[in-house]
Amino acid sequence: MGKKLKNTGLIGLGVVAGIAVSLQFSAMAQKPVEQPLPLEELRQLADVYGLIKSDYVEKVDDKKLLTEAISGMVASLDPHSAYLDKRAYAELREGSQGKFVGLGIEIGENEDGYIKIVAPIEDSPAWRAGIKPGDLISRLDNSPVKGMSLEDSIKKMRGEPHSKVSLTVLRKGEPEPLVFQLTREEIQQKSVKGKIVEPGYAWLRIAQFQDPTVDDLAAKITELYKQDPNLKGLVLDLRNDPGGVLQGAIGVAAAFLPKDAAIVSTNGQLSDSKQIFYGRPEYYAVHNESDALARLPAAIKQIPLAVLVNSGSASASEIVAGALQDYKRAQIIGSQTFGKGSVQTIRQLTADTAVKLTTARYYTPNGRSIQAKGIAPDLAVDEYADGDGLNALRPREADLDKHLVNDRDQEGVRARHEEPEEQLRLVTQEKKRKPLEYGSSDDFQLQQALNHLKGLPVQMARPETRVVQVGAAAAGRGGSK
Repeated sequence: MGKKLKNTGLIGLGVVAGIAVSLQFSAMAQKPVEQPLPLEELRQLADVYGLIKSDYVEKVDDKKLLTEAISGMVASLDPHSAYLDKRAYAELREGSQGKFVGLGIEIGENEDGYIKIVAPIEDSPAWRAGIKPGDLISRLDNSPVKGMSLEDSIKKMRGEPHSKVSLTVLRKGEPEPLVFQLTREEIQQKSVKGKIVEPGYAWLRIAQFQDPTVDDLAAKITELYKQDPNLKGLVLDLRNDPGGVLQGAIGVAAAFLPKDAAIVSTNGQLSDSKQIFYGRPEYYAVHNESDALARLPAAIKQIPLAVLVNSGSASASEIVAGALQDYKRAQIIGSQTFGKGSVQTIRQLTADTAVKLTTARYYTPNGRSIQAKGIAPDLAVDEYADGDGLNALRPREADLDKHLVNDRDQEGVRARHEEPEEQLRLVTQEKKRKPLEYGSSDDFQLQQALNHLKGLPVQMARPETRVVQVGAAAAGRGGSK
């Protein structure tokens, strides 16, 4: 396994490798330039542009050159700042709203060059066609996926409503590849799901923080209490939740914390980036609608709570876990989180383009910076009874090139770098497992969380599965290569 493993994300939403962002949307502020422009460097830029136009082997479109210059300038800052062209900006807005046009497939990292299907989204084209967890996509239309980047494969699966795409699928136990003809349609995805897992205990999962998340959370909690009014414990599952809209994180934390509790603070160069966000409707109601949390049963503020996290829990999910941990409202269970402690603001440039710019770091209520470190669980529990699978090998924020340093802690947290033989052993072991279904009776971490809520022994992680802590010098700009 030569290249680093990628976190599983909701790829149908365009979120790759589980590295999503805590987003805030605002119009582009037209501010006066506070420092003189670097005229000499701008002159060099114009000279290079002129050389390309006059000397390059073939003609290059002006718009392409300038767009790529903007894109490169923004991307050079950190892993999460980016120029959003028309398509990328539309996908970002769709994702934050919990809807997109596609096939309704949640996919993970490539396996042997094929795209592994984690699960079809319920009532989607893929779900109705019979796509199953663990299936491997080998071809999209007539194009083999081997050698195709995950991002390019996502683009091929997305498209206009009612357009068609052919998926060739390899399925364990089937002697021949299966071919599915699917029609793209708008997928309405619920970011929150939950159920009563046994009498008195409920499981509540947030897959990603979107505009409707707080409303969906309130509706699901109300439904659970109708099913069992005497709930004795709740497991909040944030595993592989890559983040999303900041207001969603504030609202989710506010649902379980005392009224008006401080949830998260931010600090950056702009005056409006120096803020404290509280558990009040004005901070979590995305469209200034009625307060969804006001309808919650009062018992939700007191119910014993456990929160499941892993290396794919990033950004907004770390805000929730950090706040609940600081207030000692919940026990955090699982493995060290991703460590993305920065806020991205969307600055619109034109009607259909924008810049996603890192404008602040965020901090937990106690002032901890999560950047390049993450949230350490109170109870370290592996994904399986016999180990943590591939979680400890997945890259974290501290592994990313040009990541921001943690300004309040001298340590960062990286993925473990095993010897090739050990990596091969872990990958081979993982292939033999059946796909893990969160919330099922086979979900080992969920069972340990339930044991904790019941006061029963919890099987803790083995020491060799822990992540690597590195000093500030090693965890600074540049990351690992």
